[in-house]
Amino acid sequence: MTTRTTRGAALAIVLIILALTGLLAVTIWMMGRDGAGAEAATGTDVFDVRRGDFDVIVPASGELAALRQIEIRNELEQRATITYIIDEGVFAKAGDTLVQFNDEEIATNIKDAEDALDSELNKLENAKANLEIRIKTSESELAEADLQITLTKLALRAWEEGAVVETRQNLQLELKTAQMEYDRLQDRFNASQRLYEQEFISLDEFKQDEIALVKADTNLKQADLAIDIYEKYEYQQERAQMESDRQQAIEERDRIKQRNDAEVRSAEADVQSAQRQVDSRRERLEKWQRQLGLCRVIAPSDGLVVYASSLQGSDRGRDEDPPMIGTEVQSRRTVIVLPDTSQMIADVKVNEALSGLISRGQRAVIVSDAKPDLTLAGEVISVGVLAQTGGWRDPNRRDYSVKIRLSDYDRSQGLKPSMRCKADINVGRVTDALYVPIQAVRRKGAVAFVWIPDGRGYSQKQVEVGQASELYVEIKDGVQVGQSVLLRTPEAKEVIATLNIPDAAPGDAFAEDLFGQSPPPAADGGADHGVADQSGNAPGTESGTEPGAGRGNGERGQGGRGGRGRMTPEQLQEMMKNLSPEERQRMQERIDSMNNRGGGRGEGGRDGDERPTDGQNGGQTDGQTGGQNQGQHEGQGAAGSTG
Repeated sequence: MTTRTTRGAALAIVLIILALTGLLAVTIWMMGRDGAGAEAATGTDVFDVRRGDFDVIVPASGELAALRQIEIRNELEQRATITYIIDEGVFAKAGDTLVQFNDEEIATNIKDAEDALDSELNKLENAKANLEIRIKTSESELAEADLQITLTKLALRAWEEGAVVETRQNLQLELKTAQMEYDRLQDRFNASQRLYEQEFISLDEFKQDEIALVKADTNLKQADLAIDIYEKYEYQQERAQMESDRQQAIEERDRIKQRNDAEVRSAEADVQSAQRQVDSRRERLEKWQRQLGLCRVIAPSDGLVVYASSLQGSDRGRDEDPPMIGTEVQSRRTVIVLPDTSQMIADVKVNEALSGLISRGQRAVIVSDAKPDLTLAGEVISVGVLAQTGGWRDPNRRDYSVKIRLSDYDRSQGLKPSMRCKADINVGRVTDALYVPIQAVRRKGAVAFVWIPDGRGYSQKQVEVGQASELYVEIKDGVQVGQSVLLRTPEAKEVIATLNIPDAAPGDAFAEDLFGQSPPPAADGGADHGVADQSGNAPGTESGTEPGAGRGNGERGQGGRGGRGRMTPEQLQEMMKNLSPEERQRMQERIDSMNNRGGGRGEGGRDGDERPTDGQNGGQTDGQTGGQNQGQHEGQGAAGSTG
């Protein structure tokens, strides 16, 4: 009993001592806060302005893929059943059998096609024989017609050179004879007339000579008329008949030729038709033979065997069983994807607001989620021409696909296609410039400023900013090398002096930075905002949760990037009502961009990636994004309300 009492008293004393110690610690801490001043700032709260160089980095995320890959499809023209398929995950060599389809039906079709081809070949031979006979018959008939033409030509020439000449000679002879007879009788009549006038002859003798002269005159006229009749009529008639016979022979030859040509063409058409049937049957046979060859699919090159059903977003649909023996595959359906893993790329998405900064040849650093300790160098090899939408879940989002070749990768590193990865793309470098951590710069309206130590507190100092990366921002004017700037928002009791900056009004740079028109009113009447980085996202915020100084373990967020001001949901809804549909869409796109770049799907930075900014502004991981007195981000990479 005494022992128990002693132990209870000792425990009570210990508890009292602990309570007094805690109370003393709280009192000391409150006294330190009551003496607020620049002395309270720790090494992680301030940063001395530096002059130097820094890289401008564009972050992106996506997945690994093979630079080249081959899709193995069912190339058959019909559904086919798998009789053999290689195991998934095997590294296939060129020439290995990947898939074997059932070929029994195709073999039957080949036998039928061979029989049909033989039948058509016989028809073709018959058609060719008929054509040859028809050609020879035509040649014989044409030769006979040509002979008839030759005979008519010879007959015409014989008539012109023989019968015509003979007839004309006979007619001329008769004319000449009649003329001579007429001349003789004319002389005799003249003599008889003199003799009759002298009464040496009788009247009867005189009359006989006169009658003989009249007959001779008539014969002369008839001979002359016969020549005229022959030349005008008989000769023309006979010539027309002879030429008609010759022309009839020529025309008959033409008719024979036309008839024979038609018959030959018909025979040739029969041959061509038979040939087409043969070609069709042969083509059908060759098609089935090719189909038989396609039943066995071999690997065209080395590669890792991946079933198409295992790929996300494949054309085979979701939740499909992997192919196996007995699986029926539709025509042209992908069965296996054979990526060449000797050369890998990172296929990442970059928001359209940053796509203009990306170009081929830029350097990049890639880290796979599966192997976070493995950092690979890369080079941008292509940038998408058209933006891709966020789908039905986020129709207003626009991303460009950027492909980065991994330059120092080999298969022994164990990376595989479809592994998630992140990339930092180096889009430029700022040289010989003053710079501070990006969370040190605030913005109110169009004015950018920093908090600088001033006695026992801090005052606002207007600055002119230049280029910015995820970590640093260039300061063109307003501070000097070595001057200290605060990396957080001072508490109200620490503020010594502020700039006379009007609230953000229509036309301020703040509005242009966010959605291209007048800004929404801040809930606190104009709280300062973080300076925008390359994408127009605010790297700092005054929303009640302090920004950090570095990067922690989030998806992509950076400590201190995010909101535009402390706006309640009601104020945000009211502001959205006053915007046009186009303005709302632009604002939503920029908000999505800020969420993806600074919204922090983790704890202030890259998943599992601890990347302090530099020196005094080194960020704390595991949820802390600033100094020890900055508070916790509670898993948010960019605390604050997203305007």
